Amino acid sequence: MGEFVRVEVADRIATIRLDRPKMNALNGQVQREIGESARQVSDDTDVAAVVIYGGERVFAAGADIKEMADMSYAEMAAHSGTLQDCFTAVARIGKPVIAAITGYALGGGCELALCADFRVAGESARLGQPEINLGIIPGAGGTQRLPRLVGPSRAKDLIFSGRHVTAAEAKEIGLVDRVVPDDQVYTAALEWATTFVGGPSVALRAAKQAVDHGLEVDLDTGLEIERLQFSGLFATDDAKIGMRAFAEKTKPKFTGR
Repeated sequence: MGEFVRVEVADRIATIRLDRPKMNALNGQVQREIGESARQVSDDTDVAAVVIYGGERVFAAGADIKEMADMSYAEMAAHSGTLQDCFTAVARIGKPVIAAITGYALGGGCELALCADFRVAGESARLGQPEINLGIIPGAGGTQRLPRLVGPSRAKDLIFSGRHVTAAEAKEIGLVDRVVPDDQVYTAALEWATTFVGGPSVALRAAKQAVDHGLEVDLDTGLEIERLQFSGLFATDDAKIGMRAFAEKTKPKFTGR
């Protein structure tokens, strides 16, 4: 457990909880603790799904500007690699990940949410990439993950303007998947995560890797990634369990092997 980021596990669902008052500013320590937490839950075979949550008030308002303001080019060149590595660790968690977004998810906070597979936002949530207003650009994946999610034109609109979007607009453009009342965000994310508990964890990991890696390559290469993942699953106990249950018209009891 870190000072500002902790992992809580209940009923096979892990919550990565950000808790750096007042706005969960993502300084270097928080970034490192996020990366450590992501690797922890990814390796934990008892965890079936993950929720990333910043609390009832705010998801994360972005990077710690005071910490960055006096950094030199050489310092930021080194720090930015660590920053991306920590967020990439979240994106590579080998199980379903849901971001539960309350309040603001701006800059690095929005980029952290982009690392999840799904995003649930409260009705009053605001998301955006306002870095341009500081004379810089997103540096934790925003220029890459955002266009892959919402398309290049919409991503450029948000990145070039630095504007915040409401939860309703975020859902309309595909930046978030569900919008719920503010006081139901965490509950809705947990309920979604629950649907993956007891599922075929090896197949879920393979599906996530096939989609994510396939988006990074041409179609033929992506199809080969899919073929290898697909055929590899026939060596698992879960595939045998699932197909036997289908034939017998029973509910499969997957083992994660």
